[in-house]
Amino acid sequence: MKLIVGLGNPGTTYTNTRHNVGAEVVDRLASRHSLSIPRSQFHSRTHDGQIAGQRCMLIQPMTYMNRSGLAVGEAVRFYKIDPTVDLLVIVDEVALPVGQIRLRGEGGTGGHNGLGDIEQALATSAYPRLRIGVDPPGRVPQADYVLSGFTPKQKRVIEPTLDRACDAVECWLEHGIEQAMNNFNANPAAAPKTQPSTETDA
Repeated sequence: MKLIVGLGNPGTTYTNTRHNVGAEVVDRLASRHSLSIPRSQFHSRTHDGQIAGQRCMLIQPMTYMNRSGLAVGEAVRFYKIDPTVDLLVIVDEVALPVGQIRLRGEGGTGGHNGLGDIEQALATSAYPRLRIGVDPPGRVPQADYVLSGFTPKQKRVIEPTLDRACDAVECWLEHGIEQAMNNFNANPAAAPKTQPSTETDA
């Protein structure tokens, strides 16, 4: 069993906010792969099914962000999985610009309350995570910034980025964290340009 956890805050108040991009990726994966009707378990909203040939459970904790470890710890213990290879946590990252994603096999919390609570619940920082850039907050207090919505300019960038994050999750499932890092950690703006199409609009 692979556990894919998309962090966010519960309730419509926080829908489409920067802090909820992890939960949004889980929604998109569930829709893309026609996974099960959501259920309530592990203090979470969950979907299960097959992605990239792997049995998966998608988890959106229904606790607030700073209690995310409750849901993750329960699921990890129930399925007796190895977090180093079978768990992927998806979070927002203010240290990355919108449009960038970054995978790591382990690491610190970077001041992220959700990651901090998961680390405490698992008693380890050795689990893969996928960070999605939401831009630095600038002069706005960080708590206010991440709990608010994207600007129109950011929305145009974040939409394809969330789909790219779904692709990265699928790569992790099929090929592991190293290959996913190699494929998706590069800045998209620095990627080689494709040749322009010779087709014209009909």
